[in-house]
Amino acid sequence: MRLFSFLALGFALLMPGSPLSAADAKRPNILFCFADDMGRYASIYQQLDGKGTVNDLIKTPNIDRIAKEGVLFKNAHVCAPSCTPCRSSLLSGQYFWRTGRAAILQGAKWDLGIPAYPLLLKDSGYHIGKAYKVWSPGSPADAPYGQQAHAYEKAGRRVNDFSENVTKMVNEGKAVDAAKQELYDEVAGNFDAFIADRKEGQPFCFWYGPTNVHRKWVKGSGAKLWGLDPEQLKGKLPAFLPDVPEVREDLASYFGEIMAFDACIGVLLKKLEALGELDNTLVVVSGDHGAPGFPHGKCNLYDFGTHVTLAVRGAGTKGGRVVDDFVNLMDLAPTFLETGGVTPPEVMTGRSLVKVLQSDKSGQVDPERTSVITGRERHVESAREGYLPYPQRALRTPEYLYIHNFKPDRMPMGDAGQMDADADTLTNNTHISFADMDSSPTKAWIIGERANAQWKQHFDWAFAQRPREELYVIGKDPFEVKNVADDPEYATIRDQMRERLMAELKRTKDPRVENDGAFFETAPMAGPLPDDIMKPNRAKGGNKGKGKGAGKKEE
Repeated sequence: MRLFSFLALGFALLMPGSPLSAADAKRPNILFCFADDMGRYASIYQQLDGKGTVNDLIKTPNIDRIAKEGVLFKNAHVCAPSCTPCRSSLLSGQYFWRTGRAAILQGAKWDLGIPAYPLLLKDSGYHIGKAYKVWSPGSPADAPYGQQAHAYEKAGRRVNDFSENVTKMVNEGKAVDAAKQELYDEVAGNFDAFIADRKEGQPFCFWYGPTNVHRKWVKGSGAKLWGLDPEQLKGKLPAFLPDVPEVREDLASYFGEIMAFDACIGVLLKKLEALGELDNTLVVVSGDHGAPGFPHGKCNLYDFGTHVTLAVRGAGTKGGRVVDDFVNLMDLAPTFLETGGVTPPEVMTGRSLVKVLQSDKSGQVDPERTSVITGRERHVESAREGYLPYPQRALRTPEYLYIHNFKPDRMPMGDAGQMDADADTLTNNTHISFADMDSSPTKAWIIGERANAQWKQHFDWAFAQRPREELYVIGKDPFEVKNVADDPEYATIRDQMRERLMAELKRTKDPRVENDGAFFETAPMAGPLPDDIMKPNRAKGGNKGKGKGAGKKEE
């Protein structure tokens, strides 16, 4: 793959200790709340989509507030449904495949020559900071945010394992609300420390990135900590999820972690209000892909894997609107830069949302925002045939989803591995079987029922090989389970979608469509993981299971 040449950027630097100009003081703050594995889940979406879906169960008053007072996007998608490449795309404002070794998860390495929006804002005078995960696993960790130079986490990191830590305190005799408050106080303390380091009047950019929504969480914690009744989900699950108690409980616990994320957003909103800076702060809430440990979710290009929450409030945003425009999260980097008065580098393929945010229109605002392109390469290290990736690209429009599987002979979720392991092992060890789906009670249940004719189709939807082309008609098949790519009725649509997708991949120099994908098929993008990545990750413990509800998240 050719090396990308990045433009030399000329920005006026605000040197430490220099006085702030009047223009600096007026520039908006930016608060970005970004949850691992969040998907498109918030109670505001229940109000939008109507009753009868899984969003009936979840309650997110703070996300709802941001959406109601700002803009709620109906059609926001990640560039890649895997945390590191998604974040590489978001931070660089480019398609993930343009970021070199940052385009994969295991084996990722950041090229410091790639412009990243936080560092560009810092160079222009912003006070930047972050709490918890920004860009990892990969090397150097959180490199696009200045590594750990701007970390504010001394008040505590326990929110990253929310249900685990609250459950532990409750088991020791503390009341649930008091246990939760301890973690909220840590979030507040970290933000207070960040604000204390700011010069008077200096605009700030803060990234709040907890990992609690990433597995593993405590089984049943949705009911025990948040009062969520899994049986209220009965009859509401999408077709690709078995509508059984084990899966309903798993989903309810997932929603509990999202509700914890929402509660922490409320802590930060109160801090902004106390500072008198809420309305001068662009508050953005989203997540890095769909649900982990569920079919069609994380690591898949179906909507359940790429469709995410996006709500934006403040700093000139005209609120009270629901927007239909299709958004790729790489659009956020140029949005944040334009908000901060910085011209986005020409290398960015994302397009700023500022005009959409400042419009007074609802529905389709920008007539050109009618599709998104998503993709995937290597996720974890357990893909078959010598650690090869599972390459996919997709085009999503209002009417159709087209997926191109470049190597249909490979397994989309990795090797079958030890499918005959006991249920507890399958629940807690991601890497033992189909490693590109996180370990979970849902995964264990589906594998355990694979010989049952009633659930064989669900097993295949999750793990079986897929054809080279997939095409789904959204209006007739909203859960994307009926592939019509070989149906003569849709042959013209399929061909048009393929041509449109491939044209954009070629225009943006996707290495997957150059030299038969050689860049992604050779080391270090494929093959055994390089030592410069695996040694530090192994030292941290990875995401190995240690029992029910245990296991270190990949941070």
